[in-house]
Amino acid sequence: MKPVEIYTTPFCGFCVAAKRLLNKKGVSYQEVDVSRDSSKRQEMMKRAKGGRTVPQIFIDGKHVGGCDEIYELDRRRALDPMLVA
Repeated sequence: MKPVEIYTTPFCGFCVAAKRLLNKKGVSYQEVDVSRDSSKRQEMMKRAKGGRTVPQIFIDGKHVGGCDEIYELDRRRALDPMLVA
């Protein structure tokens, strides 16, 4: 599997939903909590081309969007091919 990174905050329902989908698929991911570290939030926004909301999800270093986008990729059956190494 390609590496997956997800920027989150605690108590974010969209973050929980995105992680639930990844877990359901058996995908391991690196979670970065941006709630208490402004440098991590700045890093996220830079990598996500200004995206301020969480989650922000990256597959193999490529920004794929947030919760809605990852569910849409899955619905179109485009997510699994993106995850395969």
